[in-house]
Amino acid sequence: MSHDVRTIDLGGTGQRPALRRTTSTVVSALAVLLATLALVPAYGVAAVLPTLLAGAFLGAVIVLVGRARHAGGIVVLGATAVAYLLAGGAFAAPTTTVARVVPTLTTFRTLLEGLVTSWKEVLTLEPPLGTLGSVLVPPFVMALGGTVLAAWAATVDATDRRRSRSDATAGARRRERIGLAVAVTTPLALLVGAILLGTVEAPLATVVGIGIAALTVPWLAWRTRRWHPRRLATLAVMAVVAIGGGGIVGAPLVAGDAPRTILRTQIVPPFDLRDQVSPLTGFRTFHKDLREAPLVTVAGLPEGALVRLATMDTFDGVVWNVDSTGARGGSGAFRRVGESIPVRAAGTPASIDVTIDGLRGVWLPTVGQTSRLAFEGRRSREQQLAFRFNDATGAAVLPGGLREGDRWTAEVVVPPTLSDEQLADAEIADVQQAELEQIPDSAAQKAADIARNATSPALLARALAATLSEQGYFSHGITAAGDHPSLAGHGVSRIDMLLTEDRMIGDDEQYASAMALMARNLGLPARVVMGFRPAEGTDVTRPVTLTGGDVVAWVEIAYKGHGWVPYFPTPDTSRTPSNDPEEAEPDPQPEVVQPPPSLEDPVAEPEEDVENVDVDAREDVEEIVTDWTSVVVMTLAIGVPILLLVLPPLLIVAAKARRRRRRRRARDPMVRVTGAWDEVLDAVRDRAATPAPGATRSETARLIEATFPPVSARGVATRADAAVFGPGDPDATLADDTWEQTDEFLAALAQHGTRRQRLRGQLSRTSLRAAKARRREARSARRSQRRAQRRESAGSKVRRVARR
Repeated sequence: MSHDVRTIDLGGTGQRPALRRTTSTVVSALAVLLATLALVPAYGVAAVLPTLLAGAFLGAVIVLVGRARHAGGIVVLGATAVAYLLAGGAFAAPTTTVARVVPTLTTFRTLLEGLVTSWKEVLTLEPPLGTLGSVLVPPFVMALGGTVLAAWAATVDATDRRRSRSDATAGARRRERIGLAVAVTTPLALLVGAILLGTVEAPLATVVGIGIAALTVPWLAWRTRRWHPRRLATLAVMAVVAIGGGGIVGAPLVAGDAPRTILRTQIVPPFDLRDQVSPLTGFRTFHKDLREAPLVTVAGLPEGALVRLATMDTFDGVVWNVDSTGARGGSGAFRRVGESIPVRAAGTPASIDVTIDGLRGVWLPTVGQTSRLAFEGRRSREQQLAFRFNDATGAAVLPGGLREGDRWTAEVVVPPTLSDEQLADAEIADVQQAELEQIPDSAAQKAADIARNATSPALLARALAATLSEQGYFSHGITAAGDHPSLAGHGVSRIDMLLTEDRMIGDDEQYASAMALMARNLGLPARVVMGFRPAEGTDVTRPVTLTGGDVVAWVEIAYKGHGWVPYFPTPDTSRTPSNDPEEAEPDPQPEVVQPPPSLEDPVAEPEEDVENVDVDAREDVEEIVTDWTSVVVMTLAIGVPILLLVLPPLLIVAAKARRRRRRRRARDPMVRVTGAWDEVLDAVRDRAATPAPGATRSETARLIEATFPPVSARGVATRADAAVFGPGDPDATLADDTWEQTDEFLAALAQHGTRRQRLRGQLSRTSLRAAKARRREARSARRSQRRAQRRESAGSKVRRVARR
């Protein structure tokens, strides 16, 4: 007997049902909480942990109360829905609540819509997600719903059924086994879902999986009455072997360096920049049409910092643009981000405030590497949800476009300015860039000539920039400014013209494109950047207003360990063809007999400042025909609802103005004076203060002063009493003085109270209804009087007949 294995039946019929339910519920809640902890790398501990704890706790409470009350599954499901709506505001959509606790109509709408749309937001935002919008809905739903499902299934007990006998039936035992299976698989399914919604960081998920196994295996053995004391040591040995052999040693050997599969990497960004025109094509427009126009104001700009608009790294032979494939890590991969943006670059931290003036388009001005960006104003929530950022380039876009008055605050890190000596031993970075479709032969030849004397990538890049800036000439080609003729554009033909003509003439658009093409031809990772550069000597300690004349383009080269370094290949603006000494003092030529002038018409310069003009494009322009039916329908559809909203207040104001005008312009001075006092009473009625019935004018004036201090109506009351009770009839002078006092009273009353109270007084219909009621009573009184007169007249006739 001493050799028998003793079995301790902790899950048998001898245990109290309440203890079994509580233990199973707590274990299920902890298992679900552990499974959802795999979401922490995607959200951040401070953002998601309270949500997960609240969801698991509420789910456990709902199950315990439901089992104690012997509630059905429908009741528990309804209680879960109620708990989601009431507590979801504080833990799943805190930005839509009052004081981050009290739910609003926006909270309920966000929670209901979030059940469908929040999963897409989670997968299209870049971690850490924070608490933006409805991104916390999935963790809350997973924690709350998972706990209710797992705990409800775990508390199905064959020995705790009122309808069963002392010995559990086979059907009850089968339901218990199914419940235990659901309770165990629910946390595992949530773990898989959390991994797919999370990030590629694997250590936390591995620890979570081991924790779930260590928690559920002993509990499952206890519930199935198969727990033996000796199995504790065996379980510990198996856990050590699983963690050490399988998790630490075996998994890396099997998986190697293969990245973890998550849904975020499989989702294509919904915003496609291929629908946008390359921003570099509009470079000369800034200098031609917006040179003095304020475009954007930046406060807190560090000394020497550049303001980036767009970063382009692909060239199709016509324009530079972002990577059209939208590949992750490319210049076209713009994704929605959470409250913060990871920054790996070192530099000087700064906080900048940006306000949009005249800048339009989808490109947001950014400085350095952005770590946090928060919009302000009425459109802030809409803009924050639509905002998209590219970690590889530091550029940002707002799909809805910029408007005047848009503003935001950004926390940024500005990389230091590196000298050639600091980059002397730097190697080029391993950057994946799309293959360029066309590179002019002239660019390849000139790049090869420059590269002969370069001994390092940094010296090669500096030589490319120096050759263009020192040998070239600057011109925007703007006729009004007196610039030397220079075509716009940066395609193959324009760059070939720049590099093959006797003199290189152009501006940032051509020189930045030429240097980037030559650098890419030599194997340097290069890209073209367009943005703002404050004029030299600008005081950056104050807000800086950038204009179209501050727009520049430059080239960035990537170095290993240093990131992207800017280069400016454009010649100085003072180096123009007109200042060239060779042009000012040409070599003397021997006198020769000149041939007669050609009879052909001289070639006229192109009127348009473009590189290639599509002549056939104008032939297919369709005549714009106005659809007047659509115009009328749209006008009625928009105008009628607006008119229905605006017309009633306008009619009320017009009726009061007509009544005042009628009282003021009455012919009888007595009527004008009494009308002035009636105007005072009507103004008081519209401000929700009813004059006391039967009170004299002086008493009413004192009541008005007590209700609306320091507004006084005694002057109007005194003059009205003098006109009514004084000797003789009042004259026009008294009437005019009374109305002057009335105007002063009305002006003082219009300044009393809050803005809402004043507006309600102007739009109130109380005085109009009171006048209508008085007119109705007067008509009723006149009708009664006429009926009485008719009865009296009929009675007189009867009496006269009787006398006869």
